Amino acid sequence: MAFDELKENKEEIQDQIHAYIKSNVAYYKLLGFKVAMKSTTMIFKFTLIFMCFSMVLLFCSIAGALAIGNYLNNYPLGFLIIGGIYLVVTGLLFLIKERIFEGSIMEKFSEKFFKD
Repeated sequence: MAFDELKENKEEIQDQIHAYIKSNVAYYKLLGFKVAMKSTTMIFKFTLIFMCFSMVLLFCSIAGALAIGNYLNNYPLGFLIIGGIYLVVTGLLFLIKERIFEGSIMEKFSEKFFKD
């Protein structure tokens, strides 16, 4: 008699375990989808912002180079000066890249993805 009750409880526990595993699998699939969609939309946003900023920077650079070239009466020199400014800025960014990427950017991404 006790073995019959134990056998019934065993089957019920197995059913509950299977239901628990199925619900966990569904939860983690949904969580993975959520993280994938957040990262995809974030990459899309950054790409759009980067493209717009690049266009503004391009036109401002051309305008600045033409203005400097007009002032110096030598347009190629104006473009070389603007190129030199970009070279200096790139060198500075290369020197401080670890502080920027490892610090603030990683912290912001961690907040976004591991908020839950």
